[in-house]
Amino acid sequence: MTTAAVRPFTVAIAPSEIDDLKQRLARTRWPDPETVDDWSQGVRVENARALIDHWEHRYDWRRFESELNRIPQFRTEIDGLDIHFLHVRSPHRDAMPLLLTHGWPGSIVEFLRLVGPLTDPEAYGGKAFDAFDVVIPSLPGFGFSQKPATSGWDVERIARAWVELMRRLGYSRWTAQGGDWGAVVTTALGAMRPEGLLGIHLNTQYAFPARIPDDLTPDEQRAVESLALYTGRLGGSNHLQGTKPETVGFALADSPAGQAAWIYEKFQSKTQDALSLDTMLDAISLYWFTNSAASSGRIYWENSSRTFAGPQLTLPVAVTVFPRDIPRLPRSWIEDTYRNLIHYGEAARGGHFAALEQPDILVDEIRTGLRPLR
Repeated sequence: MTTAAVRPFTVAIAPSEIDDLKQRLARTRWPDPETVDDWSQGVRVENARALIDHWEHRYDWRRFESELNRIPQFRTEIDGLDIHFLHVRSPHRDAMPLLLTHGWPGSIVEFLRLVGPLTDPEAYGGKAFDAFDVVIPSLPGFGFSQKPATSGWDVERIARAWVELMRRLGYSRWTAQGGDWGAVVTTALGAMRPEGLLGIHLNTQYAFPARIPDDLTPDEQRAVESLALYTGRLGGSNHLQGTKPETVGFALADSPAGQAAWIYEKFQSKTQDALSLDTMLDAISLYWFTNSAASSGRIYWENSSRTFAGPQLTLPVAVTVFPRDIPRLPRSWIEDTYRNLIHYGEAARGGHFAALEQPDILVDEIRTGLRPLR
């Protein structure tokens, strides 16, 4: 459905911007190597050098740009902002509409390998019964969505914008899915229970109790320890973006190598299977060409008071727990928080960025988890 308010969009990065990127990469001033033999001080220089060398000499942005432009893309103004989104309708008439929301340092990039299997499952060994129409928006300030010029874009406001997006596309009954910040937005949708939202799937769960009990099971103790790791040693970028996103933006807006290292460290610290250089650079390049280091980082600042203690939800919720996610929540707390849990799955492999790292597993879990809502 395309109306006057929904406009087709094509990605077209100017050749001069690609030339400028390569010139900046060639002039990278490298820091001294780390003084440890692990990643505890951040991204390792030798790994960063390999990534930057690939970006400068072998990475092909036009390949990725063409891949994006083969998928129907649009922009529409909602609440004063132009929102960019992918919208792919299934060839199956009874497909279920599914809204997919990314997080940070995620983007629409992380869902590209899900589009085909979700919209046309028969072509990927599945059944037509499990087909989805998919809508994949870029969060405000991310990618090709407009950057907010004023504060106030917290997850509830984003969730309201998503409700309007689905209404504008003509969907009266739909579902939603997300991980990382996408799960926060999807959880906000679940708490709002807008008309037409049938249920949600989460691969990041916000289900810590508001007060941690004194007596913990072994699984609950591991959850508390993993949260301490997430907010402590692994939480450097979260803390800086939650307090000084504009300073982060200044540091990264003029340095593609800095932008790459900033995102590379986050991917490395929260995945089980290493992402390919091209996969990481697809994501990093999108941040670079849209100059969105500051505008994307503000989602932490806008929501700095939030914790992993999410609201109790009564609408249908499906969850998938990935073994190397940080923090990883126990089933007991998930069941206490999501009172209408229609599916609980434990993946065999994968970490926090499930769509990028384990797309096949996530597709199967979305199909299984949301099947009771058909």
